[in-house]
Amino acid sequence: MPKTKTTNKEIGAGKVSGERSPEPEYRQRIASFLKKELGARPELALPRLVKIVINVGVGRKDEKEIENITKHAEIITGQKCVPKKAKKSIATFKTRQGMTVGIACTLRGSRMYDFLGRFVNITLPRLRDFRGIDSGSIDSSGNLTIGLKEHIVFPEIVGEDVKTPFGLEITLVTNSRSKKEAELLFEALGVPFKSRQ
Repeated sequence: MPKTKTTNKEIGAGKVSGERSPEPEYRQRIASFLKKELGARPELALPRLVKIVINVGVGRKDEKEIENITKHAEIITGQKCVPKKAKKSIATFKTRQGMTVGIACTLRGSRMYDFLGRFVNITLPRLRDFRGIDSGSIDSSGNLTIGLKEHIVFPEIVGEDVKTPFGLEITLVTNSRSKKEAELLFEALGVPFKSRQ
């Protein structure tokens, strides 16, 4: 018998490796929610999540520590991180031009949504005394920045392997035209905000 081509529906996993995710959850659940809240609009005119940027400042650490921080950041994000170099020497901060001062990682597409799902549903509830994110963290461009003091809150990190705990900054970048639109988008994506009283 001739071999038949396996389709996504037959696999049941939602996508074949190497194929870009069509963001079905966004189109179905999130888009319908935004249309209800913002009025009838074409789907392409609705606000959407463009990318997630993760930044880690390494300060004045030696190469071995920076290598360890990079390894843990890559475990958390699921992809390779890029070192950020100092553009000029600043004697006050004891930094020289070309020195690694940070690590950055930009997530898009299916990896972005995978990371967001794990961050919202697993990582944030693990924070001590977490009461929700302040909506004031959304800037005028509609981007949300969340800072974490220690990376060990991520379930991918094994506590025994951590030698240098570090903080990180997570920025959810949108194409929203206003702060209100961005807040509605984040609400639809499941980001927990503090309740207004």
